[in-house]
Amino acid sequence: MNPLIKSLLLLFFPWVALAQGLDGSDQLIVVTSKNWDDVQATAQRYERHGKTFEKFEAPFAVVLGKNGMGWGKGLLDVGQPDGPVKQEGDGKAPAGMFKLGTAFGYEPSARTHLPYLALTPTIECVDDSQSARYNELVDGAVVAKDWSSSELMRRSDDLYRQGIFIEHNTPATPTAGSCIFFHIWRGPTAPTRGCTAMDPADIARLLDWLDPGKSPVLVQLPQAQYEQLRERWKLPKR
Repeated sequence: MNPLIKSLLLLFFPWVALAQGLDGSDQLIVVTSKNWDDVQATAQRYERHGKTFEKFEAPFAVVLGKNGMGWGKGLLDVGQPDGPVKQEGDGKAPAGMFKLGTAFGYEPSARTHLPYLALTPTIECVDDSQSARYNELVDGAVVAKDWSSSELMRRSDDLYRQGIFIEHNTPATPTAGSCIFFHIWRGPTAPTRGCTAMDPADIARLLDWLDPGKSPVLVQLPQAQYEQLRERWKLPKR
């Protein structure tokens, strides 16, 4: 769609954005923290039953970026938001509504319905804003390199043994932030560089539960912003 037409539609018919967000989803993950700067948060899964979302199993603990959250670039345009805005390298997890992309891990396969990428030593996530591959997972052994910085995905620790790409800043806008994942945490009080991390058992449950046919969505917000947006975004009660 022409960007000008899309902007006019969103200005006069803001519910158009909602049709592209939660309205088409039957699975929802909600992550909320107490405030913008918190590094600890709680995640809750929901499944749609008719017109409403109902909680699925128990909530679980997650950790966020070392500097909390900042508004990210997701499914819904929040306009001129109150609060911090995420930028490359700021140590913040993105706030907003996001689709979920490919799952990845160290094993050749995984128990998941999501598309799965087995990580080899040459797979990288590009965090160089000047690259045409910014915010993409690429195989550096086969892709022509036009970046000066990236993150090697096959690590010497277990953080990426299982993970899921969060579609923040997709398609990518330079400097808006990159390489945001669900992944395994170092521990329940150890923050990330901007991802959302959790216990290995919880990410394994996510991989098993998520179904791309149900258009799963992540909503990640501080509690006050969640309550402010709950009616507008048609979010369930926490």
